[in-house]
Amino acid sequence: MMLSMVKALNDGMRRALESDRRVLLIGEDIGRLGGVFRTTDGLQKDFGEDRVVDSPLGEAGIVGSAIGLAMRGYRPVCEIQFDGFVYPAVNQIITQLAKIRHRSAGAVCLPVVIRIPFGGGIGSIEHHSESPETYFAHTAGLKVVTCSTPQDAHTMIRQAIASDDPTIFLEPKRRYWAKGDVTDAPDLALDKARIVRSGNDITFIAYGPTVDTTLQAAEAAEAQGHSVEVIDLRSLSPVDTETVVDSVRRTGRALVIHEASLSHGMGAEITARIQHEAFYFLEAPVLRITGYDTPYPPSRLEHDWLPNVERILSATDRSFRY
Repeated sequence: MMLSMVKALNDGMRRALESDRRVLLIGEDIGRLGGVFRTTDGLQKDFGEDRVVDSPLGEAGIVGSAIGLAMRGYRPVCEIQFDGFVYPAVNQIITQLAKIRHRSAGAVCLPVVIRIPFGGGIGSIEHHSESPETYFAHTAGLKVVTCSTPQDAHTMIRQAIASDDPTIFLEPKRRYWAKGDVTDAPDLALDKARIVRSGNDITFIAYGPTVDTTLQAAEAAEAQGHSVEVIDLRSLSPVDTETVVDSVRRTGRALVIHEASLSHGMGAEITARIQHEAFYFLEAPVLRITGYDTPYPPSRLEHDWLPNVERILSATDRSFRY
């Protein structure tokens, strides 16, 4: 069936609610309103206020309540309304959610999913277009994943809810209304990367909102005579290093594309892994195309701040000049 990413997420959560009565949803305006992006539209009506809970405006309380519920055997799914609103909950996420399984020597697991719409490109105001993935990917004890298509949104949200590990589930908000075919059968594990385009000359590595832009750049590069392989990481922690390294060993060149700022980002981590595992196969340095090392800009400037096709093609040319 053809669904938008919003509808795919909605249907994935509906399936989880139907199949396991321990699953419940918590968040600001997710019940009667259906969420600001309508990802939970209709779920409170069908499953009741005890399972789709409208919370107060307090992210620390949302996550803290989810931790307590998980300790009592529930499987809570929290919605953080926008990426920049997650910071009041960071203390709960890092000091409690990520640590309790280790602290209890595995006796207590916290199957909590925290959904975060992230990334820019929607012309919004401050704290509505950020990319906080590195904070969580750097935190041991958390899974961090992100979808880029309706199909992955549908299957990955169900896989995340079924997992016994606490999971940060990042949703590329500017892709919410993109449509695609969705089937029931997951074809990849939650922690595996996907090769979304095969090629032989250079590897483009992206995730979340930049995957579509990267595919557009790959098509443009092909018109210039370059065969481009595109990898969608999907999982940021753990990283599917094997898929990335196998590709770069074949192509000899790599670009990493993400919206978060350049310094200390996921691109640096991926570059380090490639350098460690595929150094003697490289024909050029691994290059990164990212946001800049500034706070996210006003909406009129975001097109120039975000990675775009032109910047990716320019980096491709630099790679082939080596």
